[in-house]
Amino acid sequence: MSSLVPIRFQPFDVDTMAEAAGRVVVIVPPEGKMGPAVRRANRLTRGAVARLVESERFGKAKVGDVISLAWPAGMAAEALDVLVLPRRPDQAEARKAGAALAKLAGGKDLLVMAGNQVRCDELALGIVLRSYDFDAHKTKEADKVGTVTIGHQKADEIEATFAPLYAVADGVRMTRDLTNEPANILTTTEFADRLAEMEALGLEVEVLEEEKLAELGMRTLLSVGQGSVSPSKVVVMHWKGGEQDDAPLALVGKGVVFDTGGISLKPAGGMEDMTMDMGGAGVVAGAMRALAKRKAKANVVGLVGLVENMPSGNATRPGDVVKSMKGDTVEIINTDAEGRLVLCDVMWYAQERFQPVGMIDLATLTGAVIIGLGHENAGVFSNNDTFCNAFLKSAKAEDEGAWRLPLGEGYDKQLKSRIADVKNVGGRPAGSITAAQFLQRFVKEDTPWIHLDIAGVASVSSETSYAPKGATGWGVRAISRFVLDNFETVVE
Repeated sequence: MSSLVPIRFQPFDVDTMAEAAGRVVVIVPPEGKMGPAVRRANRLTRGAVARLVESERFGKAKVGDVISLAWPAGMAAEALDVLVLPRRPDQAEARKAGAALAKLAGGKDLLVMAGNQVRCDELALGIVLRSYDFDAHKTKEADKVGTVTIGHQKADEIEATFAPLYAVADGVRMTRDLTNEPANILTTTEFADRLAEMEALGLEVEVLEEEKLAELGMRTLLSVGQGSVSPSKVVVMHWKGGEQDDAPLALVGKGVVFDTGGISLKPAGGMEDMTMDMGGAGVVAGAMRALAKRKAKANVVGLVGLVENMPSGNATRPGDVVKSMKGDTVEIINTDAEGRLVLCDVMWYAQERFQPVGMIDLATLTGAVIIGLGHENAGVFSNNDTFCNAFLKSAKAEDEGAWRLPLGEGYDKQLKSRIADVKNVGGRPAGSITAAQFLQRFVKEDTPWIHLDIAGVASVSSETSYAPKGATGWGVRAISRFVLDNFETVVE
């Protein structure tokens, strides 16, 4: 597994700059005013910083840009990085500035002379998020992971406010690691074992094996995994940080560790990317880790259905009819529409067992959502405006793209089956909506519910503001903020 870059806060002292190794960062606001650290850097470099600030290049720089002076005279550092940032940036500006510094650092030691910079904790979060690198399976010796030191006039205060952000970053790291892992490593058993290890953080973790799932009647979930030698499992993670009698928020994740499409076999091109089809379960796992590590004052239960969808002589066939845990019969038209078959049983189980105050399911569910929203936004579906709007507000606050799409009875006709209660697919038109409409059948009338289709945002082929290409960890920050803003117990 990868590790988080260490962050250390220390009292602001300009005398540390001259002998610092790696890269040294000073911050200059867009208007060019030079504070104590910038003035010291300017003296050390014999006026080079002042010439830069007065240059046309600096005048054209945007907020968050970094201008580097390589091997600066008078300093031991490999580079002096001049970060253009207002003293009072907004949250996104601070985080993206930190991410830009991390990208430049490339694993080198980093000394950030922040002085009295506002939102320095958010800048540090950006550094941590963008420093991520998944190299677990590279045989060359791993590059040294640099340390990050931030000098601030209120170092202790900033360190305290950064602690919960660092916990969330650790949840993001876990989600990225799980989503990036190849399927021969992250089997259903290995996935469950990694989740069980989080008992050390105070989570209650329970693994339901196939015999128990059959006893509960989770036949649609079991139908997905029956063609694989990897056993299907459901893992329940419970964080009890709120009042004892408070009903929990339920998070439900699709955990298809590899998706061949089953008998409805996918084309070979791009099938290697289907290691990320457990992305929803990865987000649930990372969110539960973040909540536990920051000791959230709320009750939250995370449930993930772990299966592998493979073709074999025992695999489910197109045309088979399977009865769900709820009791509805499902005609399986396409075995590559398997995620909803996993989710529907786990969602019903979550409601039956925990009577949650609300439920959010996450899944890399449809390619159609990528056609509609690209890789900038997850698709959001909900049966409750208040619940949904609160989540959208949290996602926006965390700069995680999310866009609401419609539901409606008119789409149900696409799911009508001649021989069963419902089909598992509704054809090409409105594919993401009919998938959500299918899931809504398994939501009780009094349960506020959100479905997040994260197929376009869970893993991407080019870098983002906060992550290298590959798994993004989308959703961990938004869910943590959603819990904080709407479900945490206020201590008077």
